[in-house]
Amino acid sequence: MATLALYSNKGGVGKTATAVNLSYLAARTGVKTLICDLDPQSSATYYFRVKPKLKSGTKGFIKGGKHVYKSIKGTDYENLDLLPADFSLRNLDATFAKLRRSKHQLKKILKPFRDQYDLIILDCPVTISILAENILNAVDYALVPLIPTTLSVRTYKQLLKFCIKNNYEVGKIYSFFSMVDWHKKMHKELMVTVAKTFDGVLQSFIPYLAQIEKMGIHREPVAVSSPRSVAAKAYQNLWDKVQQIIL
Repeated sequence: MATLALYSNKGGVGKTATAVNLSYLAARTGVKTLICDLDPQSSATYYFRVKPKLKSGTKGFIKGGKHVYKSIKGTDYENLDLLPADFSLRNLDATFAKLRRSKHQLKKILKPFRDQYDLIILDCPVTISILAENILNAVDYALVPLIPTTLSVRTYKQLLKFCIKNNYEVGKIYSFFSMVDWHKKMHKELMVTVAKTFDGVLQSFIPYLAQIEKMGIHREPVAVSSPRSVAAKAYQNLWDKVQQIIL
């Protein structure tokens, strides 16, 4: 059993699209999968055509157990369940901060599900606070989408420094290139530089393509809406790499 966070301390890098597509591909291969939407924007919940509603909101989520069980929904796909998000999760960080062992609450909440699923994928909001530390404590691996731009690389460096300073295992953090535009010279140059500079950079990338943007229209993974597309093949390639590490 493995837990994987799609995480970044930078927004707009393709976390949710990747979480949705990887969870679908995992389930399609027979891996019993739970995708947990932790983002109050509830985009992953929207993509899977599920109502953004947590039973008892953040209070129920914090209590865990049956309160969380009641919120889990099936999706349209075999072997794939969803723990939806709603807007109440905007208070999750502040709520964790008030509790004892504030940095380990998410791990406690997810613990009962570890025996029920082969894989738990977390779609995480942009954060580098107590919620981020909860995520790092709760998961076996973190997968960071990295756009080959100066600012994206800069925030990735900040994340690694944060982990080292706070004694989080950098070795469980992997990255991949996201929203790649091969027409941009800077993208190609930075991809080479980043791969040489950092450990854990997967030899896989997700291109910047319309099929991925249209997920918001189709409300389904790319492998369902455009199974023969370049985008679908890119996510499959990424899942093949990730699967070798986590399962």
